[in-house]
Amino acid sequence: MLAFARLGESKRIMLRRIIHSWERKLARRDNNRVVRPFEWGLEFLDQPVSAANGISVPSNGNGEHARDAIFKFNKTAIETSSEFFESEPSPEFLLEGKSLSFQSRVRTPYAENNVAYGQYFAVLDRGGSNGSRAGEVARANGRAVVVLPHWNAKAGEHVAVCELLNRAGIAAVRLSLPYHDRRMLPGFERADYMVSANLGRTLQANRQAVLDTRSIVDWLIDQGYERIGILGTSLGSCIAFLTFIHDKRLRVGVYNHVSSYFGDVVWDGLTTKHVRQSLELHLTREDVRQAWLAISPNSYIDRLSDDKRRGLLISASYDLSFTPALSRLLFDECDRLDVRLDRKVVRCGHYSLGRAPYKYYAGYLIVNYFRKHL
Repeated sequence: MLAFARLGESKRIMLRRIIHSWERKLARRDNNRVVRPFEWGLEFLDQPVSAANGISVPSNGNGEHARDAIFKFNKTAIETSSEFFESEPSPEFLLEGKSLSFQSRVRTPYAENNVAYGQYFAVLDRGGSNGSRAGEVARANGRAVVVLPHWNAKAGEHVAVCELLNRAGIAAVRLSLPYHDRRMLPGFERADYMVSANLGRTLQANRQAVLDTRSIVDWLIDQGYERIGILGTSLGSCIAFLTFIHDKRLRVGVYNHVSSYFGDVVWDGLTTKHVRQSLELHLTREDVRQAWLAISPNSYIDRLSDDKRRGLLISASYDLSFTPALSRLLFDECDRLDVRLDRKVVRCGHYSLGRAPYKYYAGYLIVNYFRKHL
């Protein structure tokens, strides 16, 4: 028995080395990362939240006053998160074929980013049941899932999971996150402004993503969908978690790659080493955690203590971007607060979960969970 245990441990060490080597190789394929300068970004803070709660934003934006303003803003945003992530009246939507567009509820200085886009994957009623004609879109009493991609996802990525959901009889809307796809700024190759060393702009971008997601939920309800779920991957998982907590209309959440503190992921992660290069010249690790607490899942887990809605947390054993230690902080907080979310740990890494053979297993976990619980 002892020999078998040793053999098992040696296999785990070998697998970890193989996966870590693969992860670093996959990460190096993105050779267009830009190290951008550190900025407090106080001008991007939500001014109504600041003004209503007596937060003084210094005009020069330097030093200890700026740090204190950022920290106080996060504390207040968490305490008043129902207002911070407030769902305002729905914007006007335009659906052309599969393409859905609408004005974002957050107005940024960048015109390209102020229009949000989604891809709508409807389920057709091929059988013509309940008196409907074959080929009509099945909506009434139907199921739909909002799909939030990973950071820097291309327009065609995460379409496959939408099509898998369709096969299970579930409609889907894939949302392009702020500064992604058609929302990307001229001259940019990456969605740098979504996660950057500009503290305030990163807060604004992720809040914007939550509000854009809630707009999609509004639209789905207007279309007649009554059972709505949410799926997020990596950064999209963080956005999905924040949205799920603040929007009770969502029945089921699946979070593909989970972590606890936004700032810790940026500080520790393989994917965000270039962002840390700027941050660590001005801030400590604890500073960065505090600066982005308002967009961190662990800040809101207590809101799910008495929540009976279903959710699945998926993490990877050998993840170098959302490290297992940070995922455990989320799991431990769930255990402490008796939050009963289902969990699945896959023996791979962050990038490799999106590669064969692991992507097929992840697809099965995701679609089967929605099929059973939505």
